[in-house]
Amino acid sequence: MTIVFLVLVAVCIFGGFMLEGGPIFAIVSVWQEYIIIFGGGAFIFLAMMPSKVLQHIMMNISVPFKGDQYTKSTYLEALKLMYESFINLKRSGLLSLEKDVSNPAESTIFTKYPTFLGNHHALDFYCDSLKLVINYNSKPEDVEQAMNAELDAHHAEAAIAPGAINRLADAMPAVGIVAAVLGVIIAMAHIDGPPAELGHKVSAALTGTLLGILCAYGYYQPIAQHIDYINHDESQYYQCLKEGLISYLGGAEPMAAVEIARRTIHSYNRPSSLELEDALGEIKPR
Repeated sequence: MTIVFLVLVAVCIFGGFMLEGGPIFAIVSVWQEYIIIFGGGAFIFLAMMPSKVLQHIMMNISVPFKGDQYTKSTYLEALKLMYESFINLKRSGLLSLEKDVSNPAESTIFTKYPTFLGNHHALDFYCDSLKLVINYNSKPEDVEQAMNAELDAHHAEAAIAPGAINRLADAMPAVGIVAAVLGVIIAMAHIDGPPAELGHKVSAALTGTLLGILCAYGYYQPIAQHIDYINHDESQYYQCLKEGLISYLGGAEPMAAVEIARRTIHSYNRPSSLELEDALGEIKPR
């Protein structure tokens, strides 16, 4: 739907322009303006960051077009995983999960939850935190400190892509102004020409301003904001995992720990307590 909405931005703006009697050919025919706007904008974007940051951004630029990855069912699966791992820890002790967290892909617990298993960052976040307890006998407060440190690093890294795209959006109106000024210079150089020729060149200059502003506020900023919202959902997912694990390690019963984790979830993603109880009732600890 994100693609559909972005297409509809152009349809509404240029469709309304045509309905008002605007000559769409005057906009689409000035390909030189597109070189100035999109070429200049692309190289501004490339010049503002190191290659490793650019690679990170390119990996995240497609996020708005992949659909919602963090839904109620995603959270419910994570809550079920936590409950099952806590039950096994309570019954069989810490060493019972040593092989599971060391090799989740072959774990009889983790393989029951394919969405979580496929989320490599969340999987590492959860398993590495459990390893601190299983392998090093760390205290709950030490595990919480380590998880908070990783969450802080994740928040900072997640802000890179939308921040860079927003900065590009801020630059695009200025690129549009540059294109307009160049167009006016060309128009002034032909001031003694026929009115139709002069009008075409002024139209081309204004098209550059239009493209710069439209790209900035009609496309780049919405995409950056969409990535930001998805990153917020992802951070909330990690926060849910952290609260559940720390609550259990702090002495809460498995069901209570999972309930605490459930309550950290935003209302539009949070399964109800009844839905959670029904889902947990299906679990059969090994």
